[in-house]
Amino acid sequence: MAMEFRKDCQYALIAPTSMGVRITPVNGQPVYSSDTFIMQATSAESNVASVSSYLGLPVKILTTLVKGSPIARFIKDNLAGRHIDVEAKEVDQGGPWGYRHQFNIADSGTGSRGPRVHNDRAGEVGRTLNVKDFDLDRIFGKEGVQIVHLSGLIGALSPETGTFCLEIARAAKKHGTRISFDLNHRASFWKGREKELHEIFAEIANLSDILVGNEEDFQLCLGIKGPEAGGKDLAKKIESFKVMINNVKKAYPNASVFATTLRQVVNANSHLWGAIMAAGDDWHIIEPRQITVLDRIGGGDGFVGGMLYGVLRGWEPEKWVQFGWATGALVTTLLTDYAQPADEDQIWSIWEGNARVRR
Repeated sequence: MAMEFRKDCQYALIAPTSMGVRITPVNGQPVYSSDTFIMQATSAESNVASVSSYLGLPVKILTTLVKGSPIARFIKDNLAGRHIDVEAKEVDQGGPWGYRHQFNIADSGTGSRGPRVHNDRAGEVGRTLNVKDFDLDRIFGKEGVQIVHLSGLIGALSPETGTFCLEIARAAKKHGTRISFDLNHRASFWKGREKELHEIFAEIANLSDILVGNEEDFQLCLGIKGPEAGGKDLAKKIESFKVMINNVKKAYPNASVFATTLRQVVNANSHLWGAIMAAGDDWHIIEPRQITVLDRIGGGDGFVGGMLYGVLRGWEPEKWVQFGWATGALVTTLLTDYAQPADEDQIWSIWEGNARVRR
């Protein structure tokens, strides 16, 4: 089951996103006991896009930046280093209490001490993403895009971003672009806005070709009823997801690919990592295998990015989920939230369990 694309596209993948920075203590230490930190540019959607950009495919993000901000400059320089094009509306800061880029303050955890993450999104400029600031007919019609990747994190940031993601999905459908939608439910984003967001997410899902999410995402975002999750019982968890997806297929028949990761935490540095994907009528299951974790943040984004790369390359579906699994595993060995694959061979070596030195 190969997915067909328009042939005249300037971009393989684009994604709307709200960029921010993550600050992380060195040596796996907690935030409160540290005085030395690493800062990196980050967002879930640019994490997904980075897999394709590092492996040579043309990628672009759509975002907003604070005009004249040194953090915005830091973000732009980082994205350029990742080979990602940026189309951005620059917004005036509006004084010291105005707009800024979000801060993600997180340690990596180590051993028996799990990671802790603190999100500081007050004044986040990404909440101003507005469809009026982007020429969608030019982007999807004239330039052309093979896949647009949408995230529920962006769709739920504000009423403006919800409308923005919905209009992007409509424009993509109009111009023959495939749509990937990672539901990414966040309870704090949805509080008091359940009806509004359910309607937006349902329409985007109805236009989508690829849907990503766990049982909770599908139930809370789309209202699809399903069985109780299987907890730590792998067989029950897989069967639960299968039942859920069969219900989703009936409600959203346009989608042909459904996927989620499977993760069991042994300790902060050792996880059991798996994945499950339905492509058409076929199921592809990777039972969890042990991986060594330096920093877990971004592993799920790496999985989606690797899976979409396989789709874009025209591989058979079995390879989509294998490459996604291995790309997600790669991210957990890096201090960045995004994968930086050297080449495809590096990813396939991870899949094969071959960590021997390459000279």
